[in-house]
Amino acid sequence: MNDTTEMNGLRQELWRIIFGTDTRGGWTFDVVLLVVIVASVANLMLLSVGSIREQIGGVLNQLEWVFTGLFTLEYVVRIYAARRRLAYIRSFYGLVDLASILPMYAALVFPSSHFFIAIRVLRIMRIFRVLKLVEYANDLLLLQRSLKQAQRKLQIFLGALALFVTLLGAVMYVVEGPASGFTSIPRSIYWAIVTITTVGYGDISPATPIGQAIAGVAILIGYSVLAVTTGVITAELTNEIRNNRQKIMCPHCERSGHEGDAHYCKYCGGDLEEDSEDEDVEDEDQAAARDKLD
Repeated sequence: MNDTTEMNGLRQELWRIIFGTDTRGGWTFDVVLLVVIVASVANLMLLSVGSIREQIGGVLNQLEWVFTGLFTLEYVVRIYAARRRLAYIRSFYGLVDLASILPMYAALVFPSSHFFIAIRVLRIMRIFRVLKLVEYANDLLLLQRSLKQAQRKLQIFLGALALFVTLLGAVMYVVEGPASGFTSIPRSIYWAIVTITTVGYGDISPATPIGQAIAGVAILIGYSVLAVTTGVITAELTNEIRNNRQKIMCPHCERSGHEGDAHYCKYCGGDLEEDSEDEDVEDEDQAAARDKLD
């Protein structure tokens, strides 16, 4: 029978607890799961510290197997309780859940793969479901649209920047040479990138007056790089916010330009949500329809 239409009582109850947060049991399950995930990541961090590993490494390894066993059981139960099992297995969270347990078993054959279980930290993203942070999805979409609008400008700028660091690296290779650590043009380009981004690791530095002068110019250009990129993104974000405000019109004075979370018109004081009741009902009907499909 179809899993989406036929679910026994146990599977239905497990689905409510594991995949839902509307019930007390579901919320409690997600909170406990998050605590266990954080504890597992902390345990892995302690294992990576040599002095701690020498003292209590055996205990920490046993705890790691306990965590792996719990996550394995959870993954199997999730597959059993899922309405559409294959859809869950192929989903982002399904792949992360699987990837969080595989490295520990792979470590039995390849010991170096043990630390790949750090991917479990991605499971903390489930906190978005617990805290209902999906309500901020509109803000995320606004930021995505801003970055998309700025994409072409940033591509042109980054292309010009790549050309500049290549030229700068070639010049520094000629001016400084291997004696100062500029042993090749790729290594000199690496220095140029580190300098332009104002990171300055200090593993390579110019020794000649000409090279130091060029480095000074590169550092000053680096500050303009930060200004240009942030300026482009900020400008597009401002445009998106302005366009988003124009969509919210007061039903009383018919003036736009309101914030997305505004309840009353800033010009006449009228209720901005007065005409949205029917839309809210429609949205609830659509949500209910989607739940039935799921």
